[in-house]
Amino acid sequence: MSIRHALLALLTEGAKYGLQLRQEFEARTGEVWPLNVGQVYTTLQRLEREGLVESDERDGAQRRFRITAGGERELDTWLRTPPDATAPPRDELVIKVQVAVRMPGVDVREILQVHRRRLVEEMQRYTHLKAEADPEDIALGLVVDAELFRLESVVRWLDAADARLRRLPATPTAGAAPSDRAKPAAADEPAQPAPAREEARR
Repeated sequence: MSIRHALLALLTEGAKYGLQLRQEFEARTGEVWPLNVGQVYTTLQRLEREGLVESDERDGAQRRFRITAGGERELDTWLRTPPDATAPPRDELVIKVQVAVRMPGVDVREILQVHRRRLVEEMQRYTHLKAEADPEDIALGLVVDAELFRLESVVRWLDAADARLRRLPATPTAGAAPSDRAKPAAADEPAQPAPAREEARR
C-alpha cells in the first residue's frame, strides 16, 4: 500500500494538517489499516523534500500541507501505472511451505491445515464485518471485498498444495516422517487413487 500516494490523493481536495490526513486516510479505507501519525509526518516531510507537497506555518500554528503541480503529476502517473506483475511477490506463506517441504520429519500437510484454519477464521471475521457494515459505506465495502477475495485465493492455493502433496510418494521432500519413508510398499497392496482436491471454503 502506498501511503505517500494516498496522502497526495487526499491533498487534491485542499490543504490539510497531518493529523487530519491520518484521520481521513483511516476513514476512507474503512479503518482497516490504522496509520501512525508519526508515519504521516515522516511521509509528508519526504514528499516536501521531493517537491511534491508544500507547507505553511503561520503564528506558530500547526502546518498545513498542499499538493504541488509536481505532486499532481506524480499521483496521476501512479494511478495509471499497473503494479509490477512480472515477478511473484515474496509471499511469506509460500516461502514457509517451500522450506517445510524440504525439512525431514515435518508434516507439511498439517502445517497447511494450521494456516488454512487461521485464514478461514479471518474470512469469517471479514464476512461478519461486511454484514454489519452500512451498505453505503463504499470505502469499507471495497476493502472488505478485496480482503475476502485475497484470503479466498490463499485458501485455494493451500488446498492445491495439499492435493499436490497427496499425489507424491512418501519421500523426504513430501514431509513424511523418517519411519514412514523406511517402510517398503507391499507388493500385493493395490495402488491408492489420489483423492480429489476439495473446494476452497468461502
